Amino acid sequence: MRLFASKLVGRGDAVLVGFSGGADSVCLLHFLHYLAKEKHFRLAALHVNHGLRSAAAADERFCKTWCAQQDIEFFSVKTNVKKTAREFNLSPEHAARKARYEEFTKIARRWGATKLALGHHLDDQAETILLNLLRGTKAKGLGGIPVRRVLAKGIEIVRPLLCVTRAETERYLINNKLTHITDESNFDDAFTRNWVRATLLPLLETKQPQIRAHLSAMAQEIAVLCKAKKTGNRA
Repeated sequence: MRLFASKLVGRGDAVLVGFSGGADSVCLLHFLHYLAKEKHFRLAALHVNHGLRSAAAADERFCKTWCAQQDIEFFSVKTNVKKTAREFNLSPEHAARKARYEEFTKIARRWGATKLALGHHLDDQAETILLNLLRGTKAKGLGGIPVRRVLAKGIEIVRPLLCVTRAETERYLINNKLTHITDESNFDDAFTRNWVRATLLPLLETKQPQIRAHLSAMAQEIAVLCKAKKTGNRA
């Protein structure tokens, strides 16, 4: 993870971390806080309060307190997801994502970020590929979540944990005695991603224990091929 992250962030960067307070984002922020001392880059955390859950205010307080204890600069913003959903005719899940990325962009610009670091990991990658397949996708969709992409001019999204499994992030938290919060909606099978995570992937693993790693490797190869094709078309 250290070598992979070092290729994505480094000296002179200003790294804003999307910080929900969940296991993945706690792992990412803690690790980057350690790496920042060695690589000499600026670091801050941003928590987006969607206001959709009864625990939203408590989650925001947890994130603020956690960052204060670690001496990490902290930002928090509140969004009106229901309004966004009505305006753009989106599901609450998609409206939350849209609102979240809008706030990411605003704060990143205001703070002067060069990188926005997000805590997606290898399991998220496998889930996304299967979701795209279920919904119907072109080749690009099989490339899954990109390791890096442009968010706005001068700001790049990076995902340092994309080579790390969920289990590995959880072990990192245990080894470093780190607390985190849990979003109870992650266990609601009404959301297709949760069904993929809790039912489909475990079922596939009974036939192929390395299915998550295989899907991730496939995504990397397809992403490279799609990028090469795009570059060739431009030429």
